Amino acid sequence: MTLSASLEERFHRNFDERGELGASLSIWKDGSEIVSLHRGWKDPQRNESWTAETLAPVWSATKGPAAVAFLLAIEEAGLSPHDPVSGIWPELLAARKSTLTFVQLLSHQSGLPALSPENRPHLLSHTDVIAALETQKPWWEPGRGHGYHPRTIGFLLDEVVRRLTGGMTLGKYWNTRVAKPLQLDFWIGDFPARILDRLATMVPPKLQNPSAEEVPFYRELANPDSLSLAAFASPSGMRTLGEINKLEILQSGLPAFGGIGTARALAKFYQILAKDGAIDGVQVLPVRVARTARTLQVTGPDQTLLLPTAFTGGFKIDPVDSHGRKIRSLFGPSFTAFGQPGAGGSHAFADPENGYSFAYVMNQMEAGVLPNRKSLDLVDAMYGG
Repeated sequence: MTLSASLEERFHRNFDERGELGASLSIWKDGSEIVSLHRGWKDPQRNESWTAETLAPVWSATKGPAAVAFLLAIEEAGLSPHDPVSGIWPELLAARKSTLTFVQLLSHQSGLPALSPENRPHLLSHTDVIAALETQKPWWEPGRGHGYHPRTIGFLLDEVVRRLTGGMTLGKYWNTRVAKPLQLDFWIGDFPARILDRLATMVPPKLQNPSAEEVPFYRELANPDSLSLAAFASPSGMRTLGEINKLEILQSGLPAFGGIGTARALAKFYQILAKDGAIDGVQVLPVRVARTARTLQVTGPDQTLLLPTAFTGGFKIDPVDSHGRKIRSLFGPSFTAFGQPGAGGSHAFADPENGYSFAYVMNQMEAGVLPNRKSLDLVDAMYGG
């Protein structure tokens, strides 16, 4: 079976056997799109067909584009990823009382994955959230541990970009400085009304069936005093997954989880990163931005997710055990592949070693903090597995 046929067979299996509603798959290699598949429906009523141009909320897959916008803003300000955050944001307690750097902030080391219950404003109030973060006592010494920041990292990155650019939000910086010139059909807030007819409706998961690796995390979610629960509730708001469909949420430009885009746009974005910031022989992103995005910064026990994780400058990378073997393979066999999945099943990454980039975007969400078999079987097929 050819690569194309194998991928197509597994893609359609998601619909025929796994309850997929609508989805797109885009794979690029060595500068060109080599696979483009789409099928299904944009809405749960099955009235509007899903096409290759369908846009969907991708939840935490937004963190990848947000990280590159952040790194580019630092680069254009003449700063290094290893410069201290306190130089730009002295009011941030976690930065003022430590040597926290920009790249440590990007790699979930700031100690600010959550806000205390009495210090937890609504996520649509940027000013109040920033004030809360500035006074929040870190959950660990910044730079001396790590834990996934599901929501707060977006506000931390956004505030730094605003300070570097004279007030421009990270979302607007991404939309105008990166997405538009690179022709990436991906927005972080502030998108035009003309694209609304292309936007899919997200459908919350039908069942909770965590993998064995995820069980400790889900146990902690039932503990009202746990850091895990606090992290996914900080800032407050969006108590249900279906709220991601509200335009006031999507238009607000939340860099941690509020982006919308096509699979093709995400795969092209990661193809640029796989090629050290170049596309069609043109250097479109600074080499240092692309290399920081791929360089491992921290690995070990994740204090939020309660499983081993590893982070580069803004992205996840598969962690390895004491024998140098991958603990899990979210990004294929390469040890240098990196990316960022999103809640429910969206998944995207770059593989610089083999020249691949991959993106799967869908609207029927599945439970879990890690990608599920709907995307991972496609990743395996891409590598001939």
